[in-house]
Amino acid sequence: MTALITGSMAYDTIMVFPDYFKNHILPDQVHILNVSFLVPELRREFGGCAGNIAYNLKLLEKQPLPMATVGRDFASYREWLSQCGIDQRYLKTVEDSYTAQAYITTDLADNQITAFHPGAMSFAHLNQVPHGGGIDIGIVAPDGRDGMIQHAEQFHQAGIPFIFDPGQGTPMFEKEELIRFIELASWAIFNDYEAKLVQEKTGLTPELISDDVDAVVVTKGSEGSVIYIDRKPVPVPVAKPQKVVDPTGCGDAYRAGVIFGLLEDYDWETIGAIASLMGAIKVESAGTQNHSFLMEEFRQRFFANYGYHF
Repeated sequence: MTALITGSMAYDTIMVFPDYFKNHILPDQVHILNVSFLVPELRREFGGCAGNIAYNLKLLEKQPLPMATVGRDFASYREWLSQCGIDQRYLKTVEDSYTAQAYITTDLADNQITAFHPGAMSFAHLNQVPHGGGIDIGIVAPDGRDGMIQHAEQFHQAGIPFIFDPGQGTPMFEKEELIRFIELASWAIFNDYEAKLVQEKTGLTPELISDDVDAVVVTKGSEGSVIYIDRKPVPVPVAKPQKVVDPTGCGDAYRAGVIFGLLEDYDWETIGAIASLMGAIKVESAGTQNHSFLMEEFRQRFFANYGYHF
């Protein structure tokens, strides 16, 4: 069973500033801000929503098909995907662009200053959802604005059920566009902040959105998640991580768990629990694609957290 994952592929350059931004930024001088931070710790990670979701879904022994536009500098990422056994047939290279890049500086209080270059992601609309490709499910994850709009319509036209996951791209869309996404989608996923933003723009609460989709998932970080079905909330307790190292990418790991559960046709309590455990496993390692496990290990941890086998 296959899942088409539309979204971004990106390089994340992560730098750690061993101090606090507040010690170097004077509030009364921000109008002439000119600062430089020494960052002895730096790492470059493979990221982007499509890449992260695909990586996690592959760990769950499914066949992800990431669909994204990438740049001329994608060679090292492509090699990594090959090592992971991830199908790349729907990755389109835009030769005169760089792959999307995020430059993130974090201080000791976990405050972040991020610069994001969309690069090839801006050309996401050049990709089209295929008809008749044996695709069982799709997801519209954060990507180029036009690409997200077009891919939702294309999933609908192809008769492929899909998840609407606007993520950090939520502010790009107006009321009518968000409502159209919801009308087309089979499921919707937001974090708590995104759900409030969608409600502010459309007037639709997760309960009301659940009238139009089969389920609405709202994640709340360390507080777990809630799944709304026919306006009724189904609380999902958080899985316990063995240690907390880096929350970056936990949302994408969660979404991979949801896709896995939908492909397996599990009940929503089990789907939410699988997704929560995926997030817990991700938080235990730095970066978005550095964790790994065997399915038997995953099943054992699931039982330890939730007291039953899926």
